[in-house]
Amino acid sequence: MNLILPPNLRLVGDVGGTNCRFAMVDAASPDLRLVDPESLKVADYAGLEDAIDHYLHSRPAVRPGQAVVAVAGPVTDGRAELTNAGWKMSETGLERLGFSAARLINDYEALALAVPRLGDSDLGDIGGVSAARPQGTVAIIGAGTGLGVGALVRDGLCDAVAVTEGGHVAFAPTDEVEIEIFKVLSGRFGRVSLERILSGPGLVNLYEALAQVQGKAAARLKPEDIEDRAENGDALAAEAVARFCKIYGATAGDYALAFGAVGGVYLGGGIAPKMLTPLRAGDFRKAFEDKGRFSDYCAAIPTKVILHPHAALLGAGATPLAEPATADAAAR
Repeated sequence: MNLILPPNLRLVGDVGGTNCRFAMVDAASPDLRLVDPESLKVADYAGLEDAIDHYLHSRPAVRPGQAVVAVAGPVTDGRAELTNAGWKMSETGLERLGFSAARLINDYEALALAVPRLGDSDLGDIGGVSAARPQGTVAIIGAGTGLGVGALVRDGLCDAVAVTEGGHVAFAPTDEVEIEIFKVLSGRFGRVSLERILSGPGLVNLYEALAQVQGKAAARLKPEDIEDRAENGDALAAEAVARFCKIYGATAGDYALAFGAVGGVYLGGGIAPKMLTPLRAGDFRKAFEDKGRFSDYCAAIPTKVILHPHAALLGAGATPLAEPATADAAAR
């Protein structure tokens, strides 16, 4: 069978600690329409190359010449390792699959690059604040298997992407309850990062810590179980979800200040779309704006949830990609 090899056809990927998603896109097209998106379980594959091979094997008539994969972890010298799973990945490994040009990027770099391509229907408002500077910096924070942080930095002349590991900065309690939660979690983990709370596993940590603070027995639950119990009136689960939303809002407000994100703060990750109702109904926005002398500054900044299911794939499609030099590829 003759393979189709359009020069700008690109495989795009989004690899997290739980799921990996792939699609194809014509990178030269202005609308970057995603073709054949598919989600796979990371645990079902030995590595990135195996997952890509599975994806492409079911599409034998099409062979993209490029690959850009966004990964949940830092990328250094074309190599990456998932923070919350065991995969080790490299651009060299992608090139061995036959791609003429390949790049690994951080997943929040991909989300930042997707921001200009998200329409109103791709975003859900929290708090009803619409005033923003259209060309202002947008911060992105997202709770999922872990906690990602990045930004599309704008100065009016050009855009740049801030790639960070901001999910691993220290958690800062804001009231007596959170101080007690901090004591429980610091006894368990030592240093308590934001990701220990603002993530799927973090919601479990928060639920169990609240139970310990209140002298209650905590059931062994998964994050989705806590969300379901909260919706069905379980008091402890509802308190855990409400506290999660409050801490999420306070953290989003901190990053609005840190990045000067007058263009908005967007919530990525898999949790926010599922928690849109409690995020809107609870203390997220109040905590976001509760910044003392800079409360008015944050009150003018909109907060939105990214609802597009494949936003990181759009960003991977928009990533600049040059043909690698042979010597560089060999040395990598």
